Amino acid sequence: MAKALNIVGIIAVEMFVLKDESILVNEIAPRPHNSGHWTMDGCVTDQFEQAVRATLGIELGSTKRVFNINMQNLIGDDISLVEKFINDPAARVHNYGKKEVRAGRKMGHINHIIK
Repeated sequence: MAKALNIVGIIAVEMFVLKDESILVNEIAPRPHNSGHWTMDGCVTDQFEQAVRATLGIELGSTKRVFNINMQNLIGDDISLVEKFINDPAARVHNYGKKEVRAGRKMGHINHIIK
C-alpha cells in the first residue's frame, strides 16, 4: 500500500471485526496512530521509531512482539486512573501532558502487560 501511494514512513490501518465476522476498515492513516501505541511497550521497535527510520532511509527495526499488551485509552476524566496504575510493574503509563481535561479528549493511555 505504501509503495502504491508513494508514502515513506508507516501506514496504520484500523480495522474492526463485526458481529457477523466481516471486517470493517475504519481508518487508514499515513502516520503513527493511536491503535499502534501498544508497540511502545510491546515490540522491540515501536511505531514512532519505525517512522523515523523509514523517513531517514535507514534499516527498519525488528517488529518482534516482546509482550502481549492490553492498551487502555485515558479519555477525559480517565486520566485520574494514572494514580491507580503508576506503581504497577505490569502497567506502562503514558500521560500526554495536556493541560485541559475535557470530555472525549485523549489524555493518555496505559499499556498493560499481559503475562
